[in-house]
Amino acid sequence: MSYLALARKYRPRRFEEVATQEHVSETLKRAVAGDRVGHAYLFCGPRGVGKTTIARILAMSLNCPERTPGGEPCGSCDDCESIWAGHTSLDVVEIDAASHRGVDDARDLRARAMYAPSEEGRYKVYILDEAHMLTREAWNALLKILEEPPPRVIFCFATTEPRKIQQTASPILSRCQRFDFRRIGADDIVQRLQEVLAAENIASRPEALRAIARKANGGMRDGLSLLDQVLALSDREVTTDSVVRVLGVVAEQRYLQIFDIIAERRHGDVFDFVETLIDEGYDLVEFYHGFTEKLRLLLRMTVDPASSPGMMGTELRDEFASRAARFAPGDLVRMLAMCSSLESDGSLRRTGRPRVLIEVLLLRLSYLDRTVELEDVIRALGGAPARKVAQAPATGPTEPSPPSPGRARSPDATAASAQRQGAPEPEQTAPPPEPERAPQAPAKRSLVEAWPLVLADPSCAPRGFKVVLGDTRTREDGNSLILEAPGDLVAEKLSDVSVRRKLEEGLALHAGRDYAEISLVKAARGHEDGPAARITEESARRTRLRDLIERAPHIEQAVRELDLDLVE
Repeated sequence: MSYLALARKYRPRRFEEVATQEHVSETLKRAVAGDRVGHAYLFCGPRGVGKTTIARILAMSLNCPERTPGGEPCGSCDDCESIWAGHTSLDVVEIDAASHRGVDDARDLRARAMYAPSEEGRYKVYILDEAHMLTREAWNALLKILEEPPPRVIFCFATTEPRKIQQTASPILSRCQRFDFRRIGADDIVQRLQEVLAAENIASRPEALRAIARKANGGMRDGLSLLDQVLALSDREVTTDSVVRVLGVVAEQRYLQIFDIIAERRHGDVFDFVETLIDEGYDLVEFYHGFTEKLRLLLRMTVDPASSPGMMGTELRDEFASRAARFAPGDLVRMLAMCSSLESDGSLRRTGRPRVLIEVLLLRLSYLDRTVELEDVIRALGGAPARKVAQAPATGPTEPSPPSPGRARSPDATAASAQRQGAPEPEQTAPPPEPERAPQAPAKRSLVEAWPLVLADPSCAPRGFKVVLGDTRTREDGNSLILEAPGDLVAEKLSDVSVRRKLEEGLALHAGRDYAEISLVKAARGHEDGPAARITEESARRTRLRDLIERAPHIEQAVRELDLDLVE
């Protein structure tokens, strides 16, 4: 008897055996049980995830005489065996649309679909694999029969590229129930491989199965086919060494080695490392994908050590954990981003010589600046002086400190020195500690004297206020400072409550009072300087500037922002 491949031998026969596609299998099983099966289905998804398998199981379930009430086929009767093996059947026909893609093939299919099933109570099921290969004319020939099919006729279209169907024959999508199949996770593939090996009585290592699952890239059929290749080399046990030799997967020790090179900044060793990979026959693109996966593993171990992958052996897990401890999480995030950019910009796919790209990437990672906490930087620069706790004075006599070289010794110090040389020292008492000096209160001034200080203080008066308010006449009335100024410019400036409050708080501070108020009185034009006031060059310049601001208000913003003054 010829050898039957594992992908065919262990193909699922029931809906519940299909991994990861529960949203499809459960829906179809309930449709069969409730007699609500549609007339056309479109199965979309990557290769090897169970599209054709589920179409066969659906055909088996519809035509199985021993079907369960839940909609599951028995999988062992003659009808189920014939459909599952893909043998010729009158009621279930599989067509490769890649080789039967013309309009004549579609017309022949339409003519055959008009015939009734071979027996009463059965269904005719047409399974078209690689349906995206059909031409536009072929789809147009099938439109009418898909919209109004004969009784008990089911069409199942399987495709890996549904966008081509949408571009070629978009009306087909509205005539079919569409199911999108997911990629199968690595854990589900590993679990299925373990079940197959247990049925074959073959031992395995978790690391080896994990490498096969990663290589399968989400396809269960690919995983079983790769397992077949490994078993052809070693049929007693699936080991990591046999997986590396057969599939060309880069050994885990190589990744540990490159992480050491990057962590120790041995830039020159990068070229020797890449040269060794090439000499050993490894694919550099395969190394790149494995390296990115290992970087992600290090980041996961650093951020959440408790969630490290369980399928990895204890020894390897400890090795990768020790490498992860040598990098900060921020460094690993930046390194992973740099690796991802190499694939996202498409340069790795376009080039025929990936060696230079891989070497440049590893060199950039080795030269990458490490993340440093701000506290470490401050501590390295000297940091803030540590706060010292005041110590109580010693009860015993203390040795006086020697005088500094640049300071003359006082007569008392000279006398104390003479006493230390021979004369007996009289009993002295320590002077009482000086009381702490209270902060000096600001000197009290009149409000008129404090007003120029307020205008000169930028924390009290905004920029430009000195020019506007500098020539106003002031007089004091108790705790109120009265400003006499002509025009409406000063009144407009003091109308802002927040500005006026700052001026009053600054006035009280500089005058040494608890509070102070500012009042505004409009003075007659020409009398703001008083009859006896003397006109000076400075007062004339300020008056001209104030007049300019009154006539052209836009000058005020420039005066305030740039602190301008009138020269000529």
